[in-house]
Amino acid sequence: MSSSKFANYLIVLAECLRDEKGPELAYLLKPTGEHGKTLVKEFRNPSRQAMSYYEGSLESPWDEIAMQYVMVLSNCARKRALEAFKEQCTLVSLFLRFFSSNSGWTLPVLFSIMRDLRDLASDDSTANMEEAARVISKAFSSCVTDRQSPLAESRKWGVYYVVGLILKCYFRVRRISLSKNILRAIDANPDIPPLSSYPRSHQVTYRYYLGMLGFLNEDFAKAERELTLAFYNCYTGAHSNQERILVYLIPLRLFRGHLPSRELLRRFPVLDDLYTPFITAIRAGDIRSYDASLDRFERRLVDLNLYLTMEKARELCVRGLFRRVWIAADKSTRIPMSMFHAAVQTADPETTSEEAECLLANMVFKGFVRGYISHEKQMVVLANTNAFPRLVDRPTPYALLQ
Repeated sequence: MSSSKFANYLIVLAECLRDEKGPELAYLLKPTGEHGKTLVKEFRNPSRQAMSYYEGSLESPWDEIAMQYVMVLSNCARKRALEAFKEQCTLVSLFLRFFSSNSGWTLPVLFSIMRDLRDLASDDSTANMEEAARVISKAFSSCVTDRQSPLAESRKWGVYYVVGLILKCYFRVRRISLSKNILRAIDANPDIPPLSSYPRSHQVTYRYYLGMLGFLNEDFAKAERELTLAFYNCYTGAHSNQERILVYLIPLRLFRGHLPSRELLRRFPVLDDLYTPFITAIRAGDIRSYDASLDRFERRLVDLNLYLTMEKARELCVRGLFRRVWIAADKSTRIPMSMFHAAVQTADPETTSEEAECLLANMVFKGFVRGYISHEKQMVVLANTNAFPRLVDRPTPYALLQ
């Protein structure tokens, strides 16, 4: 069997190690690299026993890593996802032995093989994704415990990238509760450089997942803050990432009275299709159209964990309808309850006066309307000034989501 191609591969690998060329070394371990195709052709049915000849050809553990790389390539070429994933896990474990005793020049390699591990896990089962998260967590420990390298060359500069990969794995398999452990580990290590010092891509990924955790844990103020920072720092060319952030940021901003512009929605057709019907209904106070949109997009909203949020946002539509009644009454401070009842009946003709009164009382209670209802006289008495406070001025915009 000719072995010149693998021998040349080992020579290039040794040169990159000697010169500490992280990015080049990362490329040499990519399963999708062009050099990988030639190695697959050379080792048509590789085994550790067949490659034992090359043991000791590089400093440990790189001789094993090189052979392990061939095993990963072979399984990928034969579309054996489970076997490829297991071999990649072994490759990562071997690399971590080297990584834990070296400085930050090895981070490009770590990032690359971890990303490949996650991608291979995605091709198979939930159990694989959980295992990938467990393996990647070991890399987090290696990054955060670097106390010997100078700060500029520290492995700590890989902390937030690795955390981002771990959180992606947890979210993929819906084991979100496990995220608390990794976040506690970050808080327990105050010597990690501030987040703002890391590459912007690392910041955006981390803030996105912090925002998502806040959203799912009903800490909506934190969710909006983190998702806003993620969006404004996201690379403008990363269209899909911006869209992923806006899916949750738009409804959160609705509660603060910030409706997305047409210019923004035109840039994201998927979001335009989903949110424009709701936004149009809120602007017009059209409860019937809003309810129709909830029915139309129910399955989609449920899949995104957004149905209850958008159902709560219906109250913004009710507020808009009642404000139109106020304007139609020349902004009078005394308006018959029958006018509000008639307005609600445009959405549902079967609405009773008691139900309409209850809706209005709820608006007053939640701070959407300033005034009170005289039940005996069936009269609504509104404040002389600021009868319908701006949504943006409400002190607790997310109270109705609790």
